[in-house]
Amino acid sequence: MAANGKRVQVNGRTRTLSSADEDDSKPSGRHGQINEASSVAEIKTALALLDHRETSVTTRLNALVASQKEFSRELGRLDLLRAHLGSQAIATRSISNGMLSNAASTANRISSAVKRLDLEQARVKATLNVVEQVAELKACVLGVTGSMGAPQDWETAAGYLNRASKIPKDVINGSFAEEIVPTAEVPDPPNMTLDHAAESLCGLFLREFEKAAQEGNGTKITRFFKLFPLIGKSDVGLDVYGRYICQGVASRARSNLNAGTGGSQRREGFFYATAITRLFEHIAQIVEHNGGLVERHYGEGRMVRVIERLQVEADVQGGIILDTWSEERNIDRKLTDIRSYAFTFLVQSFLPAQQGRSGTPRAASPAKRDAVAGIQAQEDEGVDMKDIDGFLSEISVMLGRWALYCRFLTAKCKTISSTSDDEKEDLRLPHLLVTSSLNKRIADRLVMPFNIMTTFFFRRSVEKAFQLDEPPLDLSLNPAKPLSSSPPYITSAVDDVMYIVNQVVQRSLSTSQRDVVAIVIPTIARVLGSDFIGMIQRKMRDESYPKAAIQGALPPEHVIIAFLVLINNLDVATDYVKRIVQSRVDTPLAAEHTHGHGGPKGNPVSDSYPFAHDAIFVVNTLKALPNSFEAKTSELISDGIIVLFKNVMKPRLRPMLADAFRDIDYQMSEDELEGIGKEAEVNEDGNNAVEVTVQSRFQRGWDALTKPIARISTDRNFERLLTTVVSYLSEVLEKRIWSYYGRLNDLGAVRLERDISGIVNTVVRGGRYGLRDAFTRCTQICLVMNMEEDEWDELQATQQGVGEESVDWRIDGDERTRARFYHSTTILQLDLDVSHEDHDAVGALVACEEPEQPLDEAIRGDGKGYGGDSEEYREDKETFGGAGDKFERNRGEELGNAGEFERGVEVSIGNKGGPLEVF
Repeated sequence: MAANGKRVQVNGRTRTLSSADEDDSKPSGRHGQINEASSVAEIKTALALLDHRETSVTTRLNALVASQKEFSRELGRLDLLRAHLGSQAIATRSISNGMLSNAASTANRISSAVKRLDLEQARVKATLNVVEQVAELKACVLGVTGSMGAPQDWETAAGYLNRASKIPKDVINGSFAEEIVPTAEVPDPPNMTLDHAAESLCGLFLREFEKAAQEGNGTKITRFFKLFPLIGKSDVGLDVYGRYICQGVASRARSNLNAGTGGSQRREGFFYATAITRLFEHIAQIVEHNGGLVERHYGEGRMVRVIERLQVEADVQGGIILDTWSEERNIDRKLTDIRSYAFTFLVQSFLPAQQGRSGTPRAASPAKRDAVAGIQAQEDEGVDMKDIDGFLSEISVMLGRWALYCRFLTAKCKTISSTSDDEKEDLRLPHLLVTSSLNKRIADRLVMPFNIMTTFFFRRSVEKAFQLDEPPLDLSLNPAKPLSSSPPYITSAVDDVMYIVNQVVQRSLSTSQRDVVAIVIPTIARVLGSDFIGMIQRKMRDESYPKAAIQGALPPEHVIIAFLVLINNLDVATDYVKRIVQSRVDTPLAAEHTHGHGGPKGNPVSDSYPFAHDAIFVVNTLKALPNSFEAKTSELISDGIIVLFKNVMKPRLRPMLADAFRDIDYQMSEDELEGIGKEAEVNEDGNNAVEVTVQSRFQRGWDALTKPIARISTDRNFERLLTTVVSYLSEVLEKRIWSYYGRLNDLGAVRLERDISGIVNTVVRGGRYGLRDAFTRCTQICLVMNMEEDEWDELQATQQGVGEESVDWRIDGDERTRARFYHSTTILQLDLDVSHEDHDAVGALVACEEPEQPLDEAIRGDGKGYGGDSEEYREDKETFGGAGDKFERNRGEELGNAGEFERGVEVSIGNKGGPLEVF
């Protein structure tokens, strides 16, 4: 193998080295040149490097030689295939030249001959067709001339003109027809003859049509109306027919409007609504009855021209009716009075209470009745609510008829392509209705007054409902006293306002106007959120706030009842609004949200609002009403529940719990427990007094606390209150459990767990099992207290990552250890064997705990207990303190009065504890 530059000889072949080969052939590193070696070690290193490079080059050359053999084999196979392919090409060429060339030339000659024959045949057919058309044209010209002569057969003449109109214009105007068609009787060219005949017949038909219209001859009117399209004057026929039916529409509308002239009919509520309804019905009857005749004789879609002419007349007559109605009803004057109405009662109700006022009169007191009557008489002089209600009813009827009329004309104006079964498009108002003057006049004369009057009517109704508001009678917190009224216990204003809400929503939806719904429904939500809720909030703050009249006592019973009734008002009103909306938003429309307007039919909203996406907009607007109202009522209900808890429930919880655990000793020995059990056997009820003392006392206090509230409150409000009470009760109960550190033994721990379980069972009575979660920490503390040693060891191993936990712990590891030390302390007191390390652990834990304050001292509130600056009071104030601020804005007092009340309560509870000794 010899190398020369970049060329290398391999097995007799010359190969060009690649860049890698060149790199291998070059010396590398500072030892690459053996001539530069200065020592034996460098020479050996250079020789080793050269040897390695020689081995690498040899390996690559061997691989290249092996691949050259495979390339040579493939090249030989390609040469063989090329030889075979050449022989096949020669054979194919010989077959083409020897056998197929003659056949190809013969086929070409035959095809050319066939094409020439087809061309000649087509020309002959075209010539014959022209000759036939010219013959038909001549017959039509002669027939028209003859029919218009002495016979005066207008139908035949129109028929000849209709036949002539089907002949192509190039044939009629062609030179061949001008040579063949004219005769001695009709020397004019055929196009002139036909045009003169059409104009003559058109004038004749117009005169006869107008004459028949004046005579009221319907047969002759229909006869000549059908002849216009035959002579090519369809537009003229549609125009004259439109003028004729518009005269009838105008005459009927004037007669309907003049029917009440000089009488009392115009002053009746629905006279003008009836007049505009009859106008729309008359037009609809004309379109429905005559549409088939027009479509049959004038062609598909030609009825739209007649509808456009009718709509022009409807604009005129409908405008006259609306203008007359507006003037007769003094609508502009009513709108001015409405805009200037002051809503004196609502405004004064929201003003701060006057200083020096002796008190707010009771709702049913004579003073308040006289004041309400005086204010009502003065305000009703300006705007009569009966008139406004009548106007709204009449406008809603007119708007509903207009919407029905628009849907009818839209369906008639839709083209056939848009009503195909395969492609259903949303209905869209046609251009003739969008640009009509009646549409604009309805928006100005009906929609705008309706929105203004509805807003006034609803707000004035809310004001009047609170003016005449009456609370339920004979309510009492005494469970032994029967209630004369039936639940829910609410004031009369709720029923009155919700009736008006239902009426206004129904009236607005009946208009089938998107613009009405877009204004009225949000207005209802705004008035409910500001006036309705504001009035209840003002009463809760100023008239019925549950505050003790004297320090150390509970709020008066009638104040608590009034506060509960006001909270009930909010809850029941929220439910009413939901039901009002839900009754009008049915399930089929939900499918329409996903499947489009072509979805299920039969829904009242989708039937009343068929245009584009109006139905979806209306449904979303309706759903927004209860959502916004519930958001505001829920906030106020929550604040009211917290105030009720702070001022009514919370002051009685700690004394009740203290009474339940009164004289309970959890350090009893087995002998003492057995003695008490023997004494309990003689009890009349046969129950173990030791086991049921805490539970029975707590149940008696719990029923006395909750049952009076439950009989007045609604179920949802009572559940909310109970959740708040139970949350606080669980915290107090947990603190009491921790307070028994060092004051219970094994039997006491078991008994404590049983007492806690009895309290929990009492609270969750009636299927309220969800409240049990609030006591999870308490039950888990008792569970750890009474664990056996092997169970505790298993729990400790689980905490160290060995095994899986089977309990969802709400107390952390330190709290579990603290609870376990209760049990450990008990074991030490029973002289069990405890290691020195355990003593140190218990001592360290106890050193971190402050001694529990005696319970009687905490309840009496001598400056160290609950209330004032106590830690528990501060925790409660952080949790609940800000809830009642909105009720106290104008009262200048804080919500911390519950603490003052508790400090004034004297509860005598024996304390056996004394100093806590751990060891």
